[in-house]
Amino acid sequence: MVQTRIVHLVRHSLNFCSWKDRKVVAADLRRIYSAPSADMAEAELDAFEEKWAGKFASIAPAWRRAWQEVIPFFAFDPAIRKIIYTTNAIESLNRVIRKTIKTRGSFPTDEAATKLIYLAIRKFEKDGRNVRDMVCGPQSVRHIVQRALRCLSI
Repeated sequence: MVQTRIVHLVRHSLNFCSWKDRKVVAADLRRIYSAPSADMAEAELDAFEEKWAGKFASIAPAWRRAWQEVIPFFAFDPAIRKIIYTTNAIESLNRVIRKTIKTRGSFPTDEAATKLIYLAIRKFEKDGRNVRDMVCGPQSVRHIVQRALRCLSI
């Protein structure tokens, strides 16, 4: 599944706006990506296009070009949408795991790699970011470790 980060699409859209119109345009864009379903979001996009087509004609077509990558966003619950809106916390966790693994040349066993990744995640959590809540449950930490191990080809 490919999903465009909404925050990048919004930033791209706001590049076409004047500074005085940004807040109003951003509020209208929020109605699109906060819609409960893809169909309602498309209706909001139509309304946005009607309202702003004369002044900012490039914004709605940009959303329409990326629409197939936007639609997967609506399959998630609102709590998960809030997390994947930017994915900064997830990217930060991935950076911590990569940095931890990079400092080690190789691992004698799978268990050694698993422990190191687990300890990196625990340290990340203690720094004030609750990864378990961020990625929706305690089973997700195990999933993150397994995914990191697959990336290492262990």
